[in-house]
Amino acid sequence: MANPYREIFRAPGAVGFSAAGFVARLPVSMVTIGIVTMLSQARGEYWLAGSVAATFALANALIAPQVSRLVDRHGQSRVLVPATLATLVALVGLMLATRFEAPNWVLFLFAALSGLEPSMGAMVRARWTEIYRGTRHLRTAFAFESVVDEMVFMIGPVLAIGLSVAWFPEAGPLAATILLAIGMTLFVFQRSTEPPAHSQATSAEGSAIRFGAVRLIALVMVAIGAIFGTSEVTTVAFAELQGQKAAASLVLASYAAGSLIAGLIFGALHLRLSLARQFVLAIGLAAATTLPLLAVGSLWSLAAVLFIAGASISPTVIVAMALVERHVPPSKLTEGITWVMTGLGVGLALGSAASGWLIDNYGAASGFRVSVVGGFAALAILLLGLRKLSDVALDSSRPALA
Repeated sequence: MANPYREIFRAPGAVGFSAAGFVARLPVSMVTIGIVTMLSQARGEYWLAGSVAATFALANALIAPQVSRLVDRHGQSRVLVPATLATLVALVGLMLATRFEAPNWVLFLFAALSGLEPSMGAMVRARWTEIYRGTRHLRTAFAFESVVDEMVFMIGPVLAIGLSVAWFPEAGPLAATILLAIGMTLFVFQRSTEPPAHSQATSAEGSAIRFGAVRLIALVMVAIGAIFGTSEVTTVAFAELQGQKAAASLVLASYAAGSLIAGLIFGALHLRLSLARQFVLAIGLAAATTLPLLAVGSLWSLAAVLFIAGASISPTVIVAMALVERHVPPSKLTEGITWVMTGLGVGLALGSAASGWLIDNYGAASGFRVSVVGGFAALAILLLGLRKLSDVALDSSRPALA
């Protein structure tokens, strides 16, 4: 039996842009936690560290879809270069402001400007779509990138925290800045796989968020993102309560491992179920696997539950990306994917904040209540808006602005 993952890399340039995209994507998982670590060490104030990091996350959630919209209109290389340069300057400014003890408002300013960082996950998936649109290989490619996402979020935070603690406070953000510069340079120089620009179509049709399917999927992903954010914060608090805070990283690794394994298996399958039904099943699994979190009594039982819960992550993301590809025209693909990823980011931030409040007021285990609410809210939102998701391909037709 042929290896489906080996097959997708037979396309000329596939190995190159995927590898470069991995390097350029690592900073996504490093900047936020890097800011927290840097400022908590340099200033000793967690409220400031968290607020500045949240400013970056919120700015990126608002700006990244607009950057992607420009990419659809003008092409990746023409937009990614200036956007990345602006991000690099802002990150350097943030590090210098920290080092030389600039006023707090300067930190917030540079954090907001750093939000210009492009969504590399969307850029890479847009290239895969251009190569494999309308073929079974596209699902496999999306599955592979979902696995890469898990690797990014397993490696990046450890790298950012480790460097800042071992060397100097700015070391984590500095490493993220260097990786972004190297990865983006390698990525944009690979012009042969770059999707074509769609200037006239993009201008005429407006933003991808106008499409009902994109709005629905993005909203569902906000609720799903809340599960992820809650799991991270509550696991650390739960581990600290058990007197084994260092073990939190191993417990969270089991969560990522479950997603990684599920992604590899799911991507190799060729299911006959419609994408809409697959999405319902994936979200249903995500909701159901939050319930055991309310009953965990030890770190090992938590690791086991999170491993099982992780099995829903990759299938959810894979199908969500496939649905966006099905419901938006090529001229809107990068922006459409970015809105989905933005939904995840916003949900992660909301879940972290809500679970943190619950933990402070009601104890460590109470944070998992947010996971349950997020999971079943996602399922309810999807079922209420399911009519917006159809399996009509949009290779030549324009999607309804429902």
